[in-house]
Amino acid sequence: MRRVYEHKTKAVLGFTTKYGVDKLVLFEIYEDAATAIAREKELKKWRRDWKTRLIEEQNPNWDDLYSGISN
Repeated sequence: MRRVYEHKTKAVLGFTTKYGVDKLVLFEIYEDAATAIAREKELKKWRRDWKTRLIEEQNPNWDDLYSGISN
């Protein structure tokens, strides 16, 4: 939640601020941080079209999912 909030408010300078990336279109839940970090590193190695396919399988309209999890 904290990281998404930081992206949305542009609190941290970097890629997301520079390119206006502030929409949560996919998330996965893991039991522990180590597993989540490993998955994030794995996804970062994927080609863009693979990532797009993963998003469109779960969120075909690319809706912003932040409001649904922030309550």
